[in-house]
Amino acid sequence: MPNWGGGAKCGACGKTVYHAEEIQCNGRSFHKTCFHCMACRKALDSTTVAAHESEIYCKVCYGRKYGPKGIGYGQGAGCLSTDTGEHLGLQFQQSPKPARSATTSNPSKFTSKFGESEKCPRCRKSVYAAEKVMGGGKPWHKTCFRCAICGKSLESTNVTDKDGELYCKVCYAKNFGPTGIGFGGLTHQVEKKE
Repeated sequence: MPNWGGGAKCGACGKTVYHAEEIQCNGRSFHKTCFHCMACRKALDSTTVAAHESEIYCKVCYGRKYGPKGIGYGQGAGCLSTDTGEHLGLQFQQSPKPARSATTSNPSKFTSKFGESEKCPRCRKSVYAAEKVMGGGKPWHKTCFRCAICGKSLESTNVTDKDGELYCKVCYAKNFGPTGIGFGGLTHQVEKKE
């Protein structure tokens, strides 16, 4: 059936969105009444939306589903966020528990009582539950959870990972994103051939 002057299709309901009722997000159009979080159904606006591929969420549900987990990322200072959002229909990929090394000939009193802990990829020291932040599928100390280039402290909204290292979105875009004219300016010298 031909489109006789109508607008784009709504990313939520699939019906035509006319200009007067259109909200655009992540290259897609939505009706104002369809612009809801896919998990909790809370109404969204430009300040509360967080897009992931073709899905839209409120920032709370986005953080529950895709953000780092650990101490300091809960509902207040110094608490562990154990809310997985299962009551909202969110499903998470659990990282497998690391295999324990049972071949230690002389275990210390601490490791025999509490078990071995995971190592931080940045400082290579043990990461205990009270200081653990997950990022890129690995445990980090909260103080080590920083951009590898600029040293900026990272959060679920500005973290990216590449080859096992963490970067803020700005440094990632500058160092690994597209370059040249049309991508924020020239970042490489263009030589003229004579």
